[in-house]
Amino acid sequence: MVVIASKKTLPQLVYSSFWMLLGAFVAAFSLEVFLIPNNIIDGGVIGIAILLSSYIGQAYIYPLVILLNLPFIYLAFRSISKVMVVQMMIALAAFALIGSWIGHSDLPFFQPYRGDLLEIVVIGGLILGFGVGLIIRSGGCLDGTEILGLLVNQKYGISVGNVVLLTNTIIFSIAGFVYGDWHPPIQSLITFFVVIKIMDMVIMGIDEMKSVMIFSSRPGDIADSLMHHMGLGLTFIQGRGGFTGEKKEVLFLMAERLQLSEIKHTVHAIDPEAFIAIENLHEVATNNLKGIARKQHG
Repeated sequence: MVVIASKKTLPQLVYSSFWMLLGAFVAAFSLEVFLIPNNIIDGGVIGIAILLSSYIGQAYIYPLVILLNLPFIYLAFRSISKVMVVQMMIALAAFALIGSWIGHSDLPFFQPYRGDLLEIVVIGGLILGFGVGLIIRSGGCLDGTEILGLLVNQKYGISVGNVVLLTNTIIFSIAGFVYGDWHPPIQSLITFFVVIKIMDMVIMGIDEMKSVMIFSSRPGDIADSLMHHMGLGLTFIQGRGGFTGEKKEVLFLMAERLQLSEIKHTVHAIDPEAFIAIENLHEVATNNLKGIARKQHG
């Protein structure tokens, strides 16, 4: 997932850079302490760099990360956003410097973690997902394959997620031949799914948003109860029955996952025959994500 950055003021750039630096530290910590010492690789460009470094030396991991990302930085500069290129370069430079420092540090806190495989996969993936999520949420990026996915999506309509998943599947398969063992790539794939889940939580927030459409013969009463008793904002959409041709008012609102039970109870208490359609929201473009469920629609 890539967040395309628009033009930012200097204070905004400083603020986002701080969070990108923190994300770079967290991501590098996860790789150096949990994943790389246990032959678990990340996906994308970082994964390729780890595989190549197994032949030419571990000291070349971070120079390879930067070198392999250069073509994607150029593509982003030409086709996406110059601001994003600046923030990606900040994130990459910080990630490379911090990762190299942790890898050569003698501090006990930065020594490789040797524990149960489940601990390594879950904790390492959780920490890496948190770090990468902070970087992406701040408008940066560590992995050029996401830029490739964005460009493929624009040209061919294939989703960014599918491009990244296909790329990582190929990389993990190559890892099986490099290591001569299929356990590391399978463990890497499991870690990848943990990273994606945590990354999404960081980017979108813990409170998962849902879109709700309510079809009822008593839309006014339901709207009044939802707005005044639950404090929810909503929109009336003018509709028409497909068979009867009868005009209907459909209620549309966005709510947090934990509010769904009360919404359904409120609606069916007023109209037991009401039909409720609930969908996941992959993204909500707003400056106030936390307050959107309580914001009045036009």
